[in-house]
Amino acid sequence: MAATPQSSAWQHQLDLLVRKAQPGTLGVTVVDLQSGQAWRANANRAFPMMSVFKAPVAAAVLAGIEQGRWSFDQTAVVQRDELESGTIRDHFQGERMRFSVRQLLTDAVSHSDNTAVDTLLKVIGGPQVVTAFLRAHGIDGMRVDLGERGFAPVFDDLQPGQSPPAHETDAQQLARLRRGYRAYLADPRNRSTPDAAADFLRKLWNKQLLSPASTAYLLDLMYAQTTPSRLRLGLPPGVRLADKCGTSYTLEHTTAAYNDIGILSWPDGRALIVAAFLTASTAPKDQRDALFAELARTVAGALPPRDVTASAPSVPTRRNPGTSASPGGSGR
Repeated sequence: MAATPQSSAWQHQLDLLVRKAQPGTLGVTVVDLQSGQAWRANANRAFPMMSVFKAPVAAAVLAGIEQGRWSFDQTAVVQRDELESGTIRDHFQGERMRFSVRQLLTDAVSHSDNTAVDTLLKVIGGPQVVTAFLRAHGIDGMRVDLGERGFAPVFDDLQPGQSPPAHETDAQQLARLRRGYRAYLADPRNRSTPDAAADFLRKLWNKQLLSPASTAYLLDLMYAQTTPSRLRLGLPPGVRLADKCGTSYTLEHTTAAYNDIGILSWPDGRALIVAAFLTASTAPKDQRDALFAELARTVAGALPPRDVTASAPSVPTRRNPGTSASPGGSGR
């Protein structure tokens, strides 16, 4: 689609936000789902996803439920020594607990629970199943290689299962963590380009990845992800956001990953995809949040009123996904 003066002005605003993010790197793809027009910045660069990867994991799980490979009511055991950060650890009792796939989906997507997503990966047979699902649907530039636990040794500059050296000094620990942080920033695994993330969201919204019922189910989980709040901070009144954030820890004022990908939708049927990834940012949290809020305000303000003569994607209506279980009562 040929650029208009208005779209060129909006691209200029996006480029200004990219410069404002420096010395961090901001990558953004925005797609108007009514017109198909897109605006992009650093959109072909592969960024670390962190918890953004939980959305494609959930999509692969739901696809398997549709195919009868597993079910919502199927359960998986979590051992105490497998616990990671999140709501499951906060409420865990005893040495082992059993969780349904339905519970794990809610915890992984809506609550961004690390134990839940790694348990789901065990249920479906590993991260390679997710990447295969993406490739089967023509989504390149997004890859899932590891669960949450897999990156802990990278950040810690340790081999899997290795403990920090005995009698390590504070200076030695800091040097080791610096090496680990550099290694994570250079690691190609669990990465996505903004273009690939936008393609995932577009195909999800258009029901090209899942059935209408499963699409609505996953979007409901994403609508319920209200913490952390990034793009949500700049939403106009009445606009809904189905999104998934991703965040690394911060070392010496540098944050390796600070992301938010989502679909903004208006009551009149307009919809807009925003896939935003920020890496190696030295800005404090309030400035990073302000950047995402400004991005949301800017893209929402640039979206033209709906052309009533054109068909726009409808908001997916939630139905029972598959025949194995009802989507209600999503648990934790």
